[in-house]
Amino acid sequence: MRIVDFPSIARSTIGFERMMNLLDQAPNAALGNYPPYNIEKTGEDSYRITFAVAGYKPDELSVAAQGDMLIVGGRRADRNATYLHQGIPSGPFERRFDLADHVKAVGARFHDGLLLIDLVREVPEAMKPKRIAIEVGAPPAALPKAA
Repeated sequence: MRIVDFPSIARSTIGFERMMNLLDQAPNAALGNYPPYNIEKTGEDSYRITFAVAGYKPDELSVAAQGDMLIVGGRRADRNATYLHQGIPSGPFERRFDLADHVKAVGARFHDGLLLIDLVREVPEAMKPKRIAIEVGAPPAALPKAA
């Protein structure tokens, strides 16, 4: 298993700093660190957020994209259980992530108690870098001076 050191990546990349900072700062003080999640880079312009949502059913979870915000929530149905010890959190949660420019959620799936959300950075063709040819030869003739 490889662990990615986001601060060192942020120092060596240009243009992703905002996304790294925003994903790293996804605040939710009221809920502490629940549910735990991972953010991984799955390709050059693709990412995945994986939530560990033990005890939740797919219909009790929601994923919504609203502008440049990704909102993930969960609300468990009432279960009539008498716990001697309850170590698995079961309350409602909501996590919000500010997404960088041109990053969009493209899919979500639930598998083995994990909610996986795929994100892709799609830069418009007009904003992609273009190669400029370098000409070799004599410098262009000087332009006449304006009178």
